[in-house]
Amino acid sequence: MPGTETKHKVRDVSVRMMRGGSGPPLLFLHGANGLPVWLPVFDLLSKHFEVFVPEHPGFGTSDNPPWMRNIGDLAMYYLDFIEGLGEHSVHLVGQSLGGWTAAEVAVRNCTRLKSLTLLDPAGIRVKGQPSGDNFIWSPEEAVRNLYFNQAIPDQILGTQLTDEQADIALTNRFATAKFGWEPRWYNPSLERWLHRISVPTLIMWGKEDKLFPAAYAKHWGDKIPGSRVEIVPECGHVPAVEKPEITAKEIVRLYQGTR
Repeated sequence: MPGTETKHKVRDVSVRMMRGGSGPPLLFLHGANGLPVWLPVFDLLSKHFEVFVPEHPGFGTSDNPPWMRNIGDLAMYYLDFIEGLGEHSVHLVGQSLGGWTAAEVAVRNCTRLKSLTLLDPAGIRVKGQPSGDNFIWSPEEAVRNLYFNQAIPDQILGTQLTDEQADIALTNRFATAKFGWEPRWYNPSLERWLHRISVPTLIMWGKEDKLFPAAYAKHWGDKIPGSRVEIVPECGHVPAVEKPEITAKEIVRLYQGTR
């Protein structure tokens, strides 16, 4: 069943948000391309969870508060966001930029988290394993390099954007630059605090990721105590889109281990 779009306000910041399903709360933090449509993976997850998919402040048509200047501010915002969801602990899932944000949340405070899933997260740099640089890729490369199955970018690139969608895409690019431009896609301090993550953690990685190589997955796994690493074959940077069944199955498996 499709999720419903609503507005959600935390302190003085109002953002768009999609939600659907019932069960324990699951908060999904999107990547640099902004708030997605209600994806098949959300449908699968909503059979087990109440799924919340907010738009990050500064993206799309959501508020862009001037005080939110970096990834640390975004993490603190989401700690407030989670507290506002009520007393229940939250299953936190993040994709790419959202995965980086989720990790920044978890190293600060895990007390309201039930589990953590990181899908090809940005956030750290592994020496000897150069990452891609989507800030210098051409518009077509920036789409094609995210996927193993090229039928997906074929469909995306073949769609003519409306003026409103083009404006949102430009806004998303500015917001992405704010959080990920300098240094490129990582926080030099994050890696040394990953040991503070104390909830069951799943790290999923597309084997064919051209933005952050799959070798990064082991590095994340070595740094987060007790975490589990899953490498997804025939998958690029966005397993939630390219392999929704596997992604949902592994998240549910993690959840079942917490009950």
